[in-house]
Amino acid sequence: QVQLVESGGGLVQAGGSLRLSCAASGSIFSINAMGWYRQAPGKQRELVAAITSGGSTNYAEAVKGRFTISRDNAKNTVYLQMNSLKPEDTDVYSCDADINSFNSRSWSGEGPINYWGQGTQVTVSS
Repeated sequence: QVQLVESGGGLVQAGGSLRLSCAASGSIFSINAMGWYRQAPGKQRELVAAITSGGSTNYAEAVKGRFTISRDNAKNTVYLQMNSLKPEDTDVYSCDADINSFNSRSWSGEGPINYWGQGTQVTVSS
């Protein structure tokens, strides 16, 4: 069974920094794109940043120049470095990944299936 586990959220003052991590574990053959989303109560979930298996990145306009997404393929982990945080960045942040699981019968990958983490709260005080 594949799962994603996030860490690194918390409370920080405006102008501060946080680093989120999201580690995938389980029977993984390979991971395609990985991303971070955020959602406030009563609002739609929005893409914050995404990264392909080759390292190409995409950012929401609101975070460009402040947030950096990266990944460590050897650790099946994606990171989100958040600098110059603003109160409007306060949200629940979730990671997702398109994962090909390992099929032990064929010794190959099957999928991809989109998985989500449980979410981590980021709160920025003014």
